[in-house]
Amino acid sequence: MNADTALTAAAEPRDAAGRPPVRAATPADAEAITRMRSAYVLSAPFTEDWVRQCTDELAPRLTPEGDARAFVVDAPDGTMAACALGLIHPVLPAPAYPRGRAARVQIVATQPEFRRRGYARAVLSALLDHLADVEDVTLFELHTSPEAAPLYRELGFSGSPALMRMTRHRQRAGAVPGAQPDSTWVPPQYSDALPRAAAYACLYVTDEDDRPLQLHSVYSPGHPWHMIGGAMDLGERPWDAVVRECREETGMTAAGPPRLLATVFGQPREQRPYSTLQLIFDGGRLTDEQIRGITLNPREHDEARVLPLAEWEALMPARDFVRLRAVEEARRTGVAAYVDTWGNA
Repeated sequence: MNADTALTAAAEPRDAAGRPPVRAATPADAEAITRMRSAYVLSAPFTEDWVRQCTDELAPRLTPEGDARAFVVDAPDGTMAACALGLIHPVLPAPAYPRGRAARVQIVATQPEFRRRGYARAVLSALLDHLADVEDVTLFELHTSPEAAPLYRELGFSGSPALMRMTRHRQRAGAVPGAQPDSTWVPPQYSDALPRAAAYACLYVTDEDDRPLQLHSVYSPGHPWHMIGGAMDLGERPWDAVVRECREETGMTAAGPPRLLATVFGQPREQRPYSTLQLIFDGGRLTDEQIRGITLNPREHDEARVLPLAEWEALMPARDFVRLRAVEEARRTGVAAYVDTWGNA
């Protein structure tokens, strides 16, 4: 191993357990996934027109309402080191797949300089685990090459590389090995009657004088100033969403440990036919130098401002200030806040 190789290996991303840090993909990853497919999966690369067309189609399908799920490993320079993409589709139910949900593994790709580090196995395992445990998919299919087939066989697939299949079920405690799985089908009239809600995770941050920091939105005139945070991705835990949103919106890393300050509930309204649930965590106090070092995403925010609590009231809707005041009081008193009038104020 030469010096350059040693440096590269030392800098490769790993989590505390020494594993590649896999994350769920979002619509913002659609173009990078498309380019990975073009470069390393297809026999001929896409033209730029096809890259744009496929990106535009994939992005909405990577939302919770869509049929695409993907997991990726980011390279140290911010590009995509590896990805695995699966597409969920219905099939007629059978004892082996009682809910009639199947998935085709569409892409497993790794940049050449990051191969032989376990990245393909990591993103594929995360994808299969999510599809099985969260999406209740039990039938998996894929096409592959003879060279890659051994990896898939290790993970439970069988058949020829032209079409490999696997059925997989969550093992219940006390279940008899080999027994047919119980049906987990939910009648549509019941599932359709369940209330719909969007979940958000936010981070409350102040300066060293306990003055709240707020970000100015470039896309939401109804909520011009708000905390760091955003909507949770499918299968994402609240604190993981906070860490991701903080990195994307400010360039900072939320260190934790997680400390919940407030739960905020909003009723459905005419322009928003679903409830909202916000979990707001304590992001601590920043020095002036840290605040100056914030790097905003220009597609989302154009200013980070620190003001005394009272001065924020004139700059935001009443319901937003009620929320901010409740969060400030929760940190000051150590008593978690509960706000259930956010959608009504």
